[in-house]
Amino acid sequence: MKLKDILTIAQTELADLSTVENPDFRLEQAVFRPDEKIWEVVVSYLVENTNKPSKAFSALSPEFAFLRMYKKLEINEKNEVVSFLMFDNKA
Repeated sequence: MKLKDILTIAQTELADLSTVENPDFRLEQAVFRPDEKIWEVVVSYLVENTNKPSKAFSALSPEFAFLRMYKKLEINEKNEVVSFLMFDNKA
């Protein structure tokens, strides 16, 4: 499977998770595990920032309109997403 195909599969699965007009999907990481015949991938995309700081703290921290979310997916040899996991890019 090509990396472009992996991104297309992930985009199709995750498209409904963002209300942003252009969620800017990105393939961040892809690892093939041959023993399980699974692609383990990390995809990021934009969502609206609904957790904005209160007015008291707004001068101290910038307000971003969007946040980048990271999700880990596992895709099998039939191009099916078999796992959808949280991913922390800070770990």
